[in-house]
Amino acid sequence: MSTETTLVPAGQSRWGPLAAYLAVCIIWGSTYFAISQAIRSIPPILMVGLRFSVAGGLLMTWCLIKGESLPPIKTFVQCAITGILLLYIGNTAVAIAEKHITSGLAAIIVAALPLWMVILDKDHWKDSFSSVKVILGLCLGFTGVVFLVTLGGKSVSFSIHDTAQLTCMIILIIGSVSWAAGSLYSKYTPVPGSTFIKVSLQMLTAGVALLATSAVTGDIGRTDWRQVTFASWSGLIYLITFGSLIGYLSYIWVLGVWPAHRVGTYAYVNPIVAVFLGWRLGTPPEPLSAGQFIGLGVILAGVVLVNSKQFKMQKPAPK
Repeated sequence: MSTETTLVPAGQSRWGPLAAYLAVCIIWGSTYFAISQAIRSIPPILMVGLRFSVAGGLLMTWCLIKGESLPPIKTFVQCAITGILLLYIGNTAVAIAEKHITSGLAAIIVAALPLWMVILDKDHWKDSFSSVKVILGLCLGFTGVVFLVTLGGKSVSFSIHDTAQLTCMIILIIGSVSWAAGSLYSKYTPVPGSTFIKVSLQMLTAGVALLATSAVTGDIGRTDWRQVTFASWSGLIYLITFGSLIGYLSYIWVLGVWPAHRVGTYAYVNPIVAVFLGWRLGTPPEPLSAGQFIGLGVILAGVVLVNSKQFKMQKPAPK
């Protein structure tokens, strides 16, 4: 998206970006549980394809009714790249991973997202890697991930010897890296025009590509829609409305007015919300264990260290 400024523009309320940021923190924390419900009877790739096709189609329809015009081909291509990195790869990885690992554990692994942003943000390497705090934070963050994957064992409902779980964990890490790359691409690639149009194009591109993938893999043909449960439909509707139309729009918008590393700290809050909902509402309830909190604590300590310098240097937005 546009990178005209990394601060809130003059004359714009500082509460707007804060409200959008808090929406991302809370809503996206709850989407991990919603995903776990939606994929109970809908294949993950097909579910994500439906989610973004419907959300993107609704948003595009609203934009056209308002009289907004479609952007040029260059803008479409840039939006498509962002959509593929963030949604086709990043979001789908979470849905696939949650077939074999708990929603809470998935959210904890994704909490390392700000670390990936620092590693991929080449323009800030000189500042980042000259800081002892950043280097220590990166080491701490990845230690937390390694603990969860290799040492957490039954305490986090994960086994490195379970091929399906290990494969899903690798997919989830790849998805997190893709999400970080897509966020930075969106941040640093100027794209003129309406945020609503651009977000709708991102979602439509990813959604259509995912539906095509589902057709090729046979998911569409194998799905018996009469057997789809109420829990899955409810999860999908929640993901379309709150997760996409509110949460994703808020994320892309606040990414344009706040520094990327600051926006990425939404991943601090998501695991707490996800773990609580999985434990409280899951069927059966997901474990709430010491191992999860140890891993989460180590990861978040690393993320806080990585971001401490940037927050200290952050200038106040003009009034």
